[in-house]
Amino acid sequence: MKPKSIDHILLMVSNVKKTEKFYVKILGKPIYKDQNSVAWKIRDTKLFFGLPFKKLSGNAFDRNRIGLNHLAFAVRTLSELKKWEKKLNDSGIKNSGIIKDKYKNQEYIWFDDPDNIRQEFYLQPSHERFG
Repeated sequence: MKPKSIDHILLMVSNVKKTEKFYVKILGKPIYKDQNSVAWKIRDTKLFFGLPFKKLSGNAFDRNRIGLNHLAFAVRTLSELKKWEKKLNDSGIKNSGIIKDKYKNQEYIWFDDPDNIRQEFYLQPSHERFG
């Protein structure tokens, strides 16, 4: 027995309004928002960004620590990836440009959100889809 899908992911952020303003450029209108969180839906998965449950001194994201390194959004074609690159550039979002993954020789673009959480648009051709 195994899960059928991922229902949701929650990433903690320092400022919900700043995060919403950033992700609206990429993901469009959120499906939910309040003073403590904002969320989008990508296929069957909800992606939440929320304020930390506790105040911790020096609380900042570091992708080299145990836990999340990055989140990758799948795209199906190189043409679609190029459109995402243009959208990032047109939105003023600093990004890597299209580069190749040294492990899979697959194209992707990375960018960092306002809390420096790494995000990617990763080319996942239809023959590599699972399930």
